[in-house]
Amino acid sequence: MSPITIRWFNNDLFTVDKPAGLSVFPLHANPEGDCLLHRITEAGLSALESWPAAYSGGIAHRLDIPTSGQIVVAKHRSGLEDLRHLFQSKQLIKRYRFLTAKPVSWTQHRNDRPLAHDRKQKRRMVVQRGNQTPHRGKWLPAVTEFQYIGPVQGGLHGWEASMSTGVMHQIRLHAASIGLALVGDRLYGGGAWDFPRPDGAHFALHHIGIKGPGLQPCEAPLPDWWPQPLPSSP
Repeated sequence: MSPITIRWFNNDLFTVDKPAGLSVFPLHANPEGDCLLHRITEAGLSALESWPAAYSGGIAHRLDIPTSGQIVVAKHRSGLEDLRHLFQSKQLIKRYRFLTAKPVSWTQHRNDRPLAHDRKQKRRMVVQRGNQTPHRGKWLPAVTEFQYIGPVQGGLHGWEASMSTGVMHQIRLHAASIGLALVGDRLYGGGAWDFPRPDGAHFALHHIGIKGPGLQPCEAPLPDWWPQPLPSSP
């Protein structure tokens, strides 16, 4: 298995970089296969204690398999409980970068439309467009702030998204609903993406890091394969 890159640590927590195409936890179809948890365990970074079922190894949150970037891991159970309290009370801001093929006339946007599970497709979420929007289960509060970064190679555009909520597919769906579908994200209308990238990196979404109490600002750099920004016009 590949080595783990630690960006920051203190007495309670540390951060590691997850590459695109790697699952955080073992897949049901291959429970012994490569994943971030197994890499952390193999490196001797996971404390040998009883973790809650959803947070094995002290891993405090998840990223989709195609998403790269920073994961925060607790060294012990009390550190995990403190961090989860900050997540639940919305005191932590998660920052992402993503790429889209569509240019727009504005550079900032705030999307606060609730999200819910799709009525027919289990893998898909829907955004509330009105009182009669078909959905399954409850509407979940979600707020995403968008900021334009600039053009990048391949005719694409770079954006930053930040959020304190954490609904499944939040950035992908909020972005798509305002005309910024992630390039390659076919589930939400992102279309094809021919830029060279690792296996499993179906779309370009990177978690820069988390800001909040007890977390020293520390960014996970963009992957080497990420398209380079274009020079600014004079």
